[in-house]
Amino acid sequence: MKIMVINTGSSSLKFSLFNMNQKKLLINGLFERIGNPDVSGYKIKFQDQKIENQAPLNNHIDAVNILLNKLVELKIIEKLEDIDGIGHRIVHGGIDYKESVLITDKVVQDLIDIIDLAPLHNPAHIMGIQAFKKILPNIPMVAVFDTAFHQTIDETNYLYSVPYSWYRDYKIRKYGFHGTSHRYISETIMQELKSSKLKIISCHLGAGGSICAIKDGKSIDTSMGFTPLAGITMATRSGDIDVSFIPYLIKESGKTLEQIIDDLNTKSGLLGISEYSSDSRDIEEGMANGNANCILAQKKLVRSIVNYIASYYVQLDGADVICFAGGIGEKSPITRKNIIDNLACLGIYIDEKKNNIRSEFRKISTEDSKVAVYIIPTDEELMLAKDTLNIINR
Repeated sequence: MKIMVINTGSSSLKFSLFNMNQKKLLINGLFERIGNPDVSGYKIKFQDQKIENQAPLNNHIDAVNILLNKLVELKIIEKLEDIDGIGHRIVHGGIDYKESVLITDKVVQDLIDIIDLAPLHNPAHIMGIQAFKKILPNIPMVAVFDTAFHQTIDETNYLYSVPYSWYRDYKIRKYGFHGTSHRYISETIMQELKSSKLKIISCHLGAGGSICAIKDGKSIDTSMGFTPLAGITMATRSGDIDVSFIPYLIKESGKTLEQIIDDLNTKSGLLGISEYSSDSRDIEEGMANGNANCILAQKKLVRSIVNYIASYYVQLDGADVICFAGGIGEKSPITRKNIIDNLACLGIYIDEKKNNIRSEFRKISTEDSKVAVYIIPTDEELMLAKDTLNIINR
């Protein structure tokens, strides 16, 4: 069976097509600058080919039409009906969606109703759903929610210590994100260690990053909160802050609340501290060249991650395994070593030789480490495809 996975942005559409009989990726790519037809185009990876073209994309329907025509042109499918299902990544499902679901008119309306919870993401996801529904009305579509995996977190962890009426009336609570990745990591390591009874600390570290405490396959707590701004230091996001400095900064700087929130999302984190780059690779290069701010930014990143790991270690009453995933987690031996070296007091040790690897599934802890440490290259697209297949086969 052929399952397509879609991640729609406000001006982009990322896609992958899988043959689920073999769990094989057939083709993937990205349509970008949608809505700006003078400069819009697409990039496609198929077998050993890399196809890159400009194309006038006035809207997402234009992108979907070109995508489907390319699938036939490249003989990946003979006809559009060869696509058995379409899975859409949805960043926010609110409190009602605890698992992936078949997309119906009610599901779309529910997403519209909670747009204020994810104003940058959910409107784009809805556009993607509507574009595919218009062109492929008879092919089942599934919504896979980033927040769903964290719906097992109990109220002690998901509530903030604010007036309870804020939760009751406005749904102010921790939602958590990167759920699809954390679930993939959890399922992969449980399969590797042949046990469903594991205490896992999952570290998804990329431009955005979050830590998740997982017990017996269920999310117990996670570092992101009401929005993806909370938690650890990230590429351009601040992570946890004391919100009371915001009115002070408004008064002193003359900036608006919206400008400060934008600064916290796009000009903070590694970029803000280093004043050099948001890219971890650039930070590591700056460190090697003695750039003091890059060194400080790396220390802030590591400290924020270590603090969450230590907290979750206590909350889980120990841990069986720590997993690293995401662009930084999979590809930065330096960052992994910095983190694990800070956990030596817990009897957790890294094997530097085994750690000297990028983007490869591997155990990297020493034999005498009290907690196993693994690199697990995450595959959110495959997870979406699996969910889509399971839902349409029910």
